[in-house]
Amino acid sequence: MDDHHLVTELLGRVPQSEFEVVVRDGQGEPVVLRNAPFLHDGTPMPTRYWLAGREATLLVSRLEADGGVRRAEAEVAADDVAAAHARYAAERDAAIAPGHTGPRPSGGVAGTREGVKCLHAHYAYFLAGGDDAVGRWVAAQLA
Repeated sequence: MDDHHLVTELLGRVPQSEFEVVVRDGQGEPVVLRNAPFLHDGTPMPTRYWLAGREATLLVSRLEADGGVRRAEAEVAADDVAAAHARYAAERDAAIAPGHTGPRPSGGVAGTREGVKCLHAHYAYFLAGGDDAVGRWVAAQLA
């Protein structure tokens, strides 16, 4: 089965941008996607890394439902969160063609400018090799 079909199945819809599977589980199923900075129609896509794996998504959803976003904001230093946002935005922005005109994605992890909005996005960035203190925090909570 090809990645496009697998990702469509995991998301429950056809992907709206180009993507690359950057993390797979032990059976080869996609876990983390790296999205292009723009959707097919040119709309900015601020979410560079997307958690798509069934088990990982379920576990992080449970953590979020149990107050995980508030706990992460309380337990992870604000400077570390801001640094992760800056690194994420810089990486995403580096994938935009020089001379691009028009709307651009903005914000950091999942388009957030400050604080923690989505544990899924932080964890995806961390699993893909990003230096993300919130992603590390999520990994520790899931361990």
